[in-house]
Amino acid sequence: MEPLNIKDMYLSDFKKIENIYDTEFPNTWKISILESELNNSSSKYIVAYMSEKIVGFAGVLFSVDTADITNIVVRKSYRHMGIGSKLLEELINLTKENNKACLTLEVNINNVYAQQLYNKYNFKNLGIRKKYYNGTDDAYIMTLYL
Repeated sequence: MEPLNIKDMYLSDFKKIENIYDTEFPNTWKISILESELNNSSSKYIVAYMSEKIVGFAGVLFSVDTADITNIVVRKSYRHMGIGSKLLEELINLTKENNKACLTLEVNINNVYAQQLYNKYNFKNLGIRKKYYNGTDDAYIMTLYL
């Protein structure tokens, strides 16, 4: 496997993925929402590159004493290669560096692969948000206490 590089995400990174965003990163926020999140001083986004190609990205929103994962997405053809794990590890490290007590997320109850990833890192299932995704699918609320 080619080397994976993770670095801070910038607006120029959005421009690189804009034309393939909907097909390669489905079920994520619209690109305009991600652009506004990138400009939010309480948010931090990172991007994963392989050979100068963006293969994934992730974001976290910091509040007073907690952090919330907003997205972890990987290109379809690069899934199941450990990229999601590397992005999650970086978000965990960023949360620790910012002295937050826990890291929380919502995950679709139908997304077994993502649930397995979060379980691997000791996230605990704390409950369900009804019809969280598109007004139809429920989401598990998962938290990692640091």
